[in-house]
Amino acid sequence: MKIAAIIPARLKSTRLPNKLLLPIHDLPMIEHVRRRALMCASLSEVVVATCDEEIAEVVRSNGGRVVMTSDSHLNGTTRIAEAAAYVDCTHVLLLQGDEPLLLPRHVEALAQAVVAEPEVATWNLIGALDSIDELDRHSFVKCAIALPHRVLYCFRRSPNFSDFATQKTFVRKMLGIIAYRKDFLEKLTALPASPIEKAESIEQMRILENGFDLSYVEVAPALPSINEPGELQEVLDWLSADPEQQSLLKAITAS
Repeated sequence: MKIAAIIPARLKSTRLPNKLLLPIHDLPMIEHVRRRALMCASLSEVVVATCDEEIAEVVRSNGGRVVMTSDSHLNGTTRIAEAAAYVDCTHVLLLQGDEPLLLPRHVEALAQAVVAEPEVATWNLIGALDSIDELDRHSFVKCAIALPHRVLYCFRRSPNFSDFATQKTFVRKMLGIIAYRKDFLEKLTALPASPIEKAESIEQMRILENGFDLSYVEVAPALPSINEPGELQEVLDWLSADPEQQSLLKAITAS
């Protein structure tokens, strides 16, 4: 078994263009993610998959590996599938490049789930909601869950009737960290983009709409990513206030 991490990266983000090169403590966001991934002992390799030479140059200049991909991908899953053809692995971890607070221990938790059940086709990291406004905050995806470790459906604004206290028992944030068995990734991305996937811009829906299971690993805390300009301050606040984040920041900026 070989578990490789692939970070899909592009400059033409819909809500915040060029965000992956956004400097955070003098380090581009993509490097925050890549260097944190390198701390995970379970990963055989960390690769950036991009269609943009500007991103590729940043990664290469910092000693990272890049696989150049098409500029026509709809989402990170199809982009990493193209790159995975050039990576020696049995399983692929998609690490979204807009997760600069990525915790190596979260990635390790997902990797260990893969090791324990290598036959499972795909996993997603999830975490708890912090506030009621997150139910309708469209910038990140939520999901409803059921036991044992199965995602039922995904959404950006809550379709549920029950109050927040009740929804907290079965609704979770979906983090930008997904594990695929490599052969399943190839099978999945050979299928056409599914209707809800396209309408809601939720890449995990191609899995569910085609009748496949999506398993989950729950972690804490469910840290913010950067999808819109206002979310940068949330990340900076975490970096300045959280001891674990301060330790990681010191380690990656010293490397």
